[in-house]
Amino acid sequence: MPSPKKQQQQQQQQQQFQAQNYVATYFSIDVECVATGNEHNARDVAQIALVDQFERCLLNVYVKPPEGKKVHSYLTPLTGITEDVLSAHGVPLEDAMQHVRAALPPHAVLVGQNIAKDVEWLRLEEGKDFTSLVDLAGLCCVDTRTRFVRSVLDIFSFFLTGTHTCGFDSTVWRVWNPQYKSWSVFSQDHLVKTLLGSDVGEQHNAALDALKSIRLFNYFNYLQSGQGGGEAALDAVKQKLLESPPEPSFAKKNPSWEGVCMGNRKTCTCGAPFFG
Repeated sequence: MPSPKKQQQQQQQQQQFQAQNYVATYFSIDVECVATGNEHNARDVAQIALVDQFERCLLNVYVKPPEGKKVHSYLTPLTGITEDVLSAHGVPLEDAMQHVRAALPPHAVLVGQNIAKDVEWLRLEEGKDFTSLVDLAGLCCVDTRTRFVRSVLDIFSFFLTGTHTCGFDSTVWRVWNPQYKSWSVFSQDHLVKTLLGSDVGEQHNAALDALKSIRLFNYFNYLQSGQGGGEAALDAVKQKLLESPPEPSFAKKNPSWEGVCMGNRKTCTCGAPFFG
């Protein structure tokens, strides 16, 4: 089986060829936020990025905080965003959303880590702004109107036949852990480091995170193919995910940052409710 780096090179070569001949179906949209209050729910959009399945960055726009709202923290170690960046490049959210809708085709299937949250931030509508979602946490399809979860194979069936299969057992990055008798779900950083063999910096950026999501999705498709090894390769990857210890998240290492609660359920400092 080729190394993750070799596999990624093969995928990128194939994608570069396809990008010249095909219209993209899959897109990753990612949102970074700044803190406009001390509670973990007090966040406002500060950066939006859109990357297609051929790894083309179609949009990378910074967003000014809403008029009259004070930024308590730019969460720079986590987001890469600073006051200078937003002052120099930020636009009103309404303008940013015009760019998003101009770049995002209605036939798009959106891919990402906890992608439903990004869609919620941007108030995008399923059936109008995009077709469906693929959440990489379990690599499954989510209906944003009902929160009904469908497997990724359901998506492929939809595009091939126009119908859904609703197979719940076809998740990939969600792995059954026999030790704890429960499903293990992994962060994007853990998936990228373990599966793609890439170094992961602590600082995030919407454009880079969107690119990571696309690469993880493309890697899944590669593994499913005969060239990637099929079911045996998927099983090996699942085992590797379980055996590789994850790094603690920024929120776990920093329950609060610059006086702002980071929203770790076990170490929450603000007492605000958690949703989802």
